[in-house]
Amino acid sequence: MRAVEKSDLTGRARLRAAALELFAERGFEATSTRAVAAAAGVSPALVTRHFGSKDGLRAEVDRYVLERIGGELAGVDPADGLLESLGSVSARLFGADPVLRGYLRQVLLEDSEASAELFGRLLSGARAELERLSAVHGTPGGGGGADDAWAPFQLLCLILGPLLLERVMQPNLDDPMFAPDVLRHRSAANQRLLLRGFYGSPEERPGG
Repeated sequence: MRAVEKSDLTGRARLRAAALELFAERGFEATSTRAVAAAAGVSPALVTRHFGSKDGLRAEVDRYVLERIGGELAGVDPADGLLESLGSVSARLFGADPVLRGYLRQVLLEDSEASAELFGRLLSGARAELERLSAVHGTPGGGGGADDAWAPFQLLCLILGPLLLERVMQPNLDDPMFAPDVLRHRSAANQRLLLRGFYGSPEERPGG
């Protein structure tokens, strides 16, 4: 394994990194704690010592993933163009890293309490980012309506949709869908959609 073999990682960090890669590749149910320990190069007893159980290990991986996402997004400076910067960070986080992409796909497509909980935490993050965007660009749709409750769901669909649907989307594209140029163009398209919708505001439409 790549990052897991670095000698400067602690046993706990090595187990977490190994679990992230194996859960991404095989899924949670198909991955044993022995396989994680073997990939990390440590004793299986360390899983119990550090995390209590396989579920505890999974919770640690989820926490790491969410902290990584939150840390990247928190580092965005509104003065640099908030929407563009958030789009760039989201594309890099959710697209360019194949391990993170695979992990999120595996988890979010499970029918489990853990997957619903992870999505709920991503949804909370989406709400927070929309609040930041609203402070700069105004409330979506004029604000206040029941429809606005769907805004964070729509934002996550834009970000996570290609990740979850990669296997069926890729055959319909000319280039690898997570190649840097493709990510950049998709991010720009998402930004236009968020700011103007498919057809723009009523004032921008022909005859509006």
